[in-house]
Amino acid sequence: MSKDTVFSGVQPTGDIHLGNYLGAIKQFLNFQNDTDSIFCIVDQHAITVFQDPEELKQNVYSVLSIFLACGLDPKKCILFNQSAVREHSVLSWYLSCTARVGWLNRMTQFKDKAGKNRDNASLGLYAYPVLMAADILLYHADKVPVGDDQKQHLELTRDIAHKFNTDYKKIFFKLPEPIINKAAPRIMSLRDANNKMSKSDISKYSRILLTDSNDEISVKINKAKSDSLAMPTSSDQLANRPEINNLITIYSSISNIEKDKIIALFANKEISSFKNELKEVVINLIEPISKEIQKIMNDKKYLQETLNNGSLKARERANKMILELNSVMGFNFD
Repeated sequence: MSKDTVFSGVQPTGDIHLGNYLGAIKQFLNFQNDTDSIFCIVDQHAITVFQDPEELKQNVYSVLSIFLACGLDPKKCILFNQSAVREHSVLSWYLSCTARVGWLNRMTQFKDKAGKNRDNASLGLYAYPVLMAADILLYHADKVPVGDDQKQHLELTRDIAHKFNTDYKKIFFKLPEPIINKAAPRIMSLRDANNKMSKSDISKYSRILLTDSNDEISVKINKAKSDSLAMPTSSDQLANRPEINNLITIYSSISNIEKDKIIALFANKEISSFKNELKEVVINLIEPISKEIQKIMNDKKYLQETLNNGSLKARERANKMILELNSVMGFNFD
């Protein structure tokens, strides 16, 4: 039996945080062993808002460095940047002629990002989900890991694929299935446990980055919002203590110790005592990753070779797919 193809795209920003690692990258490490894995740094998606060209390039290198430092292996998966494979843009145009305006009008993420001044938003921001559909369908992906904010876009991808297959009376595109890892932890902001940990949060103390030093990690955990009570004695108490629940979730997710056991271990102790232990757990995870990131970031030749090799593999698949699609659509005049 052939392996399922899994595709995931990651925006090029160097601010990859602990929530990204525990919620996504940790799963990528399993995917590369069990599936035909394609991980794309989606630099064309990034330009829906203006990007300084040199900064964008450095951010691509930064994300790639983080992937490699965390354990993604170019021999086991395909790692590349989106702009190196022009077929993404070609397929995006083809699918734009299949997607319906009404479907895009329902995309809530555009409404959230564009805000009240939608007429001033770029066309790219509006059409972003079509390019995302092209990213996925270009490689005939069977499965796509998605979070809550991207589920609607994957549903659109399936709608576009289904309409294309119906229009051309041919089952050409697969209908990709979402991978919703219910076991993956939902890591919240260290400053507001009602919101997910996010790179866009105005406070740098809301998140722990994979590039943070030990001192930065210690300060952020010390400053993490908590309450004036002692540590809980049962999981029932966590419902009304979201900040402590979040910190225990982080501890559990890194240490692979069940939350009930952690609660028993620290029951009735001072929160400061728990935070000291949490700092050690987080630092033990991030310190070797952070050191490896710095080492890899300084080796631009290795980074460029990795991107070039990954792009060649992706381009070979993408070119074959577009040639087949051109034949289906009547663009093949050979």
